[in-house]
Amino acid sequence: MTSMSTEDVGKDTAGRMYTTMTLAAACDERLRRGIGRGEFAAVIWPHRGQEAIAAGMGAALRADDRLVTTYRGLHDLIGKGVPLIEVIGEVLGRTAGASGGKGGTMHITAPEVGVLLSTGIVGAGVPVGVGQALAARQQGSDRVVAVSFGDGATNTGSFHEGMNLAATWRLPVVFVCQNNLFAEMTPIAETMRVERVADRALGYAMPGERVDGNDPEAVHAAVGRAAERGRSGGGPTLLECVTFRFEGHYSGDPQKYMPPEQLAAARKADPIPRYRQVLLDGGVLTDAELTAIEADASARVEEALRAVLDSPVPDLGEIDRDVYAAMEGIPA
Repeated sequence: MTSMSTEDVGKDTAGRMYTTMTLAAACDERLRRGIGRGEFAAVIWPHRGQEAIAAGMGAALRADDRLVTTYRGLHDLIGKGVPLIEVIGEVLGRTAGASGGKGGTMHITAPEVGVLLSTGIVGAGVPVGVGQALAARQQGSDRVVAVSFGDGATNTGSFHEGMNLAATWRLPVVFVCQNNLFAEMTPIAETMRVERVADRALGYAMPGERVDGNDPEAVHAAVGRAAERGRSGGGPTLLECVTFRFEGHYSGDPQKYMPPEQLAAARKADPIPRYRQVLLDGGVLTDAELTAIEADASARVEEALRAVLDSPVPDLGEIDRDVYAAMEGIPA
């Protein structure tokens, strides 16, 4: 893991990544605040602190590349281009949501931007992502699939089975572990003997790389290399992006298991002000431009939230819709 990258991503990409980070943080914070105040009822699994990974990954993937993420993946969805109203709408169970308000926080899909699955089962997205990569090959496409998951998922059978199959068939998958150092409430040192998740790639003869998950440019570069490797037939890559989760496992979690000094140190290294300073020091964006991005993020979240709260909850007539395939046009 290295210090803040000096990759020359250009003003447009840097601006896009900072926008993703501020939007994701504003969305997470506004939802938690609303839940805490009783404005609306919902449950989220906070991603605050992990925004740089979503920003770098989203900017490195093509529009037609696929993404499989988890219940703690609202930032990933925003980074891939899912509209805020669809993200917030699904969290609050309104028809404005990406899945019509019927999937909830854990199950947000947006095929038009390449998000075919978000999963609530730890590790379950890995084999599905491998299947999507196989489909891309069979269709003659050069798109890649990014599968995002936490450190806890790397202890599941589905993770290892998926890794093995992807390596054996040399499929175009970028496995992105967002290592926030806690599997729900358990520190990583108590769940695995290896110190580096990236080293688990050795067992499958695939590249494994550990990067600073609080540096969007480092993530952008790593995902870009892995995606190019997959497109060119080089097979899958495991990326370990080391970060930290500022909030608890779920909204309202008292976090009694998290050492206060560890959390305080992580907050002091918040990736958003850190990257802001990098952009300022490098002359990439001015203070006025960065302030405008921040103000716009807050305004966009509030606008999306108002639209969602104005939309209805799904009608009872929707209860069996989208459960079975429509039979029209299907031969008997």
